[in-house]
Amino acid sequence: MSTNTSTNTRISTSTQLPVAEPAEVRAAAARLIRADGRAFTAVLALNALAAAAGLVGPWLLGRIIDEVRAGGGVAVVDRLALVILLCALAQLLLARGARFVGHRFGERTLARVREEYVDRTLALPASVVERAGTGDLTARGTADVAAVGTTLRDVGPELLISSVQALFLIGAVFVLDPFLGCCAVLAQSGIWFVLRWYLRRARTGYLAEGAATSEVAEIVSATAAGARTVEAFGLRQRRVAASRDALEASRRTRMRTLYLRCVFFLAVEISYVLPVAVVLMVGGALHERGAMSLGAVVAAALYLRQLESPLDTVLMRMEQLQSSGASFARVEGLGRAPRTVPSGSPAPVDDQIDVRGVRYAYERGGEVLRGVDLTVRPGERLAVVGPSGAGKTTLSRLLAGIDVPGAGSVTVGGVPVADLDPEQLRRQVVLVTQEHHVFLGTVRDNLLIAEPAAGDAELWAALTAVGADDWVRELPEGLDTELGSGGPAAQAAPVAGQAPRQVGAPVADGSRAQQLALARVVLADPHTLILDEATALLDPTTARHTERALAAVLEGRTVIAIAHRLHTAHDADRVAVMEDGRLTELGTHESLVAAEGAYAALWHSWHGEPSGPC
Repeated sequence: MSTNTSTNTRISTSTQLPVAEPAEVRAAAARLIRADGRAFTAVLALNALAAAAGLVGPWLLGRIIDEVRAGGGVAVVDRLALVILLCALAQLLLARGARFVGHRFGERTLARVREEYVDRTLALPASVVERAGTGDLTARGTADVAAVGTTLRDVGPELLISSVQALFLIGAVFVLDPFLGCCAVLAQSGIWFVLRWYLRRARTGYLAEGAATSEVAEIVSATAAGARTVEAFGLRQRRVAASRDALEASRRTRMRTLYLRCVFFLAVEISYVLPVAVVLMVGGALHERGAMSLGAVVAAALYLRQLESPLDTVLMRMEQLQSSGASFARVEGLGRAPRTVPSGSPAPVDDQIDVRGVRYAYERGGEVLRGVDLTVRPGERLAVVGPSGAGKTTLSRLLAGIDVPGAGSVTVGGVPVADLDPEQLRRQVVLVTQEHHVFLGTVRDNLLIAEPAAGDAELWAALTAVGADDWVRELPEGLDTELGSGGPAAQAAPVAGQAPRQVGAPVADGSRAQQLALARVVLADPHTLILDEATALLDPTTARHTERALAAVLEGRTVIAIAHRLHTAHDADRVAVMEDGRLTELGTHESLVAAEGAYAALWHSWHGEPSGPC
């Protein structure tokens, strides 16, 4: 249970998540259909019956024409007209039923897609989420999932209905006269060539459009989250330029897909006229020779005229299918991303942490850790100190299993930390940083995340341990007070001369949010707690009180503190000093001060200025 995974104020370009291949998308669609096969079969059956009922009208109309030419009476015409009316009514009811069943099928399937998406997102390792950024995940979870939902609810059923109707109509023309049917198919062959041209380009175009949309979302979210940093460092013009570049790239991809649609639809509209004209000309010639009745020619023309509507729907929905197919590939692509370790991993034999020959380098930087060796004994309080950029935070991420070392190993009880399944890792190691998230919900909801079975007495004990009980008791409804955006407890402490700021969720700078996160740690009661600036937002006196209270509550547990205030190192059992990615000193506070090395220099410098960080 890592209280934090990444900062949302990154300015660098993200590495987008994988996209599923067409075969994987088809397999996923088949899996969803099998999950609700009975409803899908019902949709097929109702569509087939509705299409069959729709074929009766034109055929009977042809019969009426032939009866009138043959001198048939009014009674015959009335009977046939009544049958046409009844068949039209039956078609209407069957089509409505098919649409209703299809929509229900689509909604249930969409629910499965959303649940799978959430499960897969939560199963992503924190490092993968950090590299991908929130923009890509947000775009996939909103626009892409919505596009898939529209397809399942609307596009899919309509495409199915129209496809069945089109097949039945073409088949009816072949039944009337096979030669006439062949002529009609040949006249429509232009649609096939245009469709092939379109399909070859559509997937690439829509995937590029989706990726550009994700990049826009990422830049906007990063700029909004880092607004204070942008303002403080005068980055406004640079961020505006980056946003314009992303928007221009997005505009170009949208113009490309618009061009594809324009060419496709124009060719399709022209192709609709040809089959009717060809059938009328060929049918007229056959009628002149006595090879076909006038009623059959009229019925064939009506069938092809009716074909325009379902064929138009098929082609229109085919275009939407390409767009939503690209969205489905992006949603399903999460299944190809690296996952957290599945349950069933071996349990650690004890709580000892061993770091052996660890080296690590980030993708866009040099080596951060260079052969680190360290053993943290169960129940030990270890402080890790060193100058900025020494690799302290990177080491804490490796110890928490968020990242995997490029070389060497990090084990707990003989088991690699990265190989622990999520539940084991949550019980074994918890990383707490200065960035925390307050979820929409009550104080109680935010605390029960760590231990769902905790009672009120345990919740108050955890709040008391981190010094948060006073302000929680002052809330209008105590533990049942709503937090998050607009909630009373979501306000950060006001700065002199300024109005209270809404911290909301996620919280970037609220000391109260930090205390809630620490209270969650107390409830989780992990074997090992890693604190990386976890009390940085608290004033020095409160921070030291909170750290000592945590140490008392977690007595017997292992606590590793990335120390920026050296009183934390003073209180620790041992101190590890890191410089330039290496562990250079290790020992007790007293022994390291006496050694007059790097730690002693840090201690003397900090002790002379007690309010400043190392």
